[in-house]
Amino acid sequence: MAAIYRRELKSYFQSMTGYVFIAFMVLFIGIYFMAYNMMSGYPYFSYTLSGMVTIIMIGIPVLTMRSFADDRKTKTDQLLLTSPVSVGKIVAGKYLSMVTVFAVPVLLSCLCPLIIKMNGTAHLKADYAAILAFFLLGCVYIAIGMFISSLTESQIIAAVGTFGIILLLILWPNLVGFLPTTALGSLIGFFLLWSFAVLIVNRITSHNGLAVILEAVGIIVMAGLYLIKKGLFDRALTSVMEKIAITGVFQNFANHYIFDAGGLVSYISIIFLLVFLTVQSIEKRRWS
Repeated sequence: MAAIYRRELKSYFQSMTGYVFIAFMVLFIGIYFMAYNMMSGYPYFSYTLSGMVTIIMIGIPVLTMRSFADDRKTKTDQLLLTSPVSVGKIVAGKYLSMVTVFAVPVLLSCLCPLIIKMNGTAHLKADYAAILAFFLLGCVYIAIGMFISSLTESQIIAAVGTFGIILLLILWPNLVGFLPTTALGSLIGFFLLWSFAVLIVNRITSHNGLAVILEAVGIIVMAGLYLIKKGLFDRALTSVMEKIAITGVFQNFANHYIFDAGGLVSYISIIFLLVFLTVQSIEKRRWS
């Protein structure tokens, strides 16, 4: 895994992608920091980080789009897949190399709260907790981008797909209000979500029989619950969807100054899940 990590990390700086990404991030951190903290006098660095949430929506897809799509297009993935290194270590090495590139501007931003303190009142504990949450949120976005890249050989599709999903996650808290709150509407929504999950499983495993069984079981169970206890589905869809708003955890740190330990655990869990799905996606190609 260490060899894969060093190879990937070196490639990011040989192709200038790493330098461009770091410069892009540092530039906008500096702009927001000067606007919010230096010129407007806001004592919390989290104001700057809140602005950066939309900026990484642009930067992360550029960083992750080539992680697997480029290898697949140039057929160099065959060399990796036939090597004695396990697929899990290959995926982990690539993922950690991207996290390392992302960590550079985040570490540089750790100087900003100290600059605020040198010029007046600062809230270092809240600021560094917000930086930690911001870093893990970025790691989740990187895992999303890596998974999307493993599904296609086109870097453009990987970048656009990652951008679209991150944009959806950012807008998600506002979109939840448009979801149906009736029992029947919630049931239909759960049907669609289950079908989408089954589609992902089928895409990864290529096992049509398993997909049919999962789809049938899900429909039977949800329909049975609806007939037995209809009230269980009232506002159920919106309640579930509100809980999976990824940016909500970061907002707890940045806006409410709450150390949401459970939210950080959920970030780490999502990262492991997406890395696992990426491994399964690559394993499928390995044996196909």
